[in-house]
Amino acid sequence: MALIKSVRGFTPKIGENVYLAENATIVGDVIIGNDCSIWFNAVLRGDVNSIRIGNKVNIQDGAVLHTLYQKSVVEIGDNVSIAHNAVIHGAKICNNVLIGMGAIVMDHTVVGENSIVAAGAVVLSNTIIEPGTIYGGNPAKKLKDIQPEQTKEMIEKIANNYLMYSGWFKEEEK
Repeated sequence: MALIKSVRGFTPKIGENVYLAENATIVGDVIIGNDCSIWFNAVLRGDVNSIRIGNKVNIQDGAVLHTLYQKSVVEIGDNVSIAHNAVIHGAKICNNVLIGMGAIVMDHTVVGENSIVAAGAVVLSNTIIEPGTIYGGNPAKKLKDIQPEQTKEMIEKIANNYLMYSGWFKEEEK
């Protein structure tokens, strides 16, 4: 069973049909929507400020979500994939987004719909990533525009796959 911990009077709220890996950690002011999956060693620390996660979001192995005390929150839209070992710190991730493996997205950044943050990218604080773009590098910069249909199709496929994968683990737990 995942570690679900209350702090400062806040207890995480978990939606329906959510898979939580046994060693995932969810702390404090965290609300997770429906059809989500929080994978092995992922940490969602809502101890110093809030974390809001939409529907059909997967937060993969080793990812960390955190905030700045009284200064930033994490907001994640629907149909979002946060890949292995990514860090989201006080940023807003809009709908239909892929955050690549090992990417770091810092405070007050907004990642627009149908966008991709490439693996290993470091997105500095206050960056605005326009919808339908790919950002990469350190510091991250716009690499190119992409058609919303292209990203939506790829991002939808990843989100659907993770929903399927989580079903495998739920079957094993019965």
